[in-house]
Amino acid sequence: MKTFTYVIKDELGIHARPAGVLAKEARKYESKIRITKDGKSAEAGRLMSVMAMGVKCGDHVEVSVEGPDEEAAFEGIRTFFESNL
Repeated sequence: MKTFTYVIKDELGIHARPAGVLAKEARKYESKIRITKDGKSAEAGRLMSVMAMGVKCGDHVEVSVEGPDEEAAFEGIRTFFESNL
């Protein structure tokens, strides 16, 4: 399993549009990608679960990636966060 911590920079946090794009990106990989904030966690590929976390600008989230294409998924998701969130 690989993990990284990220501080959300998008001024609106992870709202509907970025959550939808994140879910689409996460579904490209076979690996399980989870986002954790304040003890709550959600599978990144599940739009409603991600939105229900209520991630706001300035929040620290931990992203974990585990599975058969872990390396590619880790790099792809980390790049996505840096470019979009």
